[in-house]
Amino acid sequence: MTSGAHWIVLGAVLLAGVVALNVAVLQMNLRVDSLGSQRTKLRAENAALASQISSAAANARIQSQAARDYGLVPADPSETTYIQLGR
Repeated sequence: MTSGAHWIVLGAVLLAGVVALNVAVLQMNLRVDSLGSQRTKLRAENAALASQISSAAANARIQSQAARDYGLVPADPSETTYIQLGR
């Protein structure tokens, strides 16, 4: 009789261990999914920032090249006049 009780207790302990292990694996998978989402978000933000840097660098490069090659400078807004064309 005690031998059967020992087997039942041993089986219960093993099942509890399996359940605990599965819960731990599930929690780790949730953490991995969360980190994957964060990584995707950060990569998208990095791409957007890289695009902004590229645009800003292109504008500065174009302005400096225009000034160097053709002597062009940005117009002074205080000296700009607008005319109205009739219809």
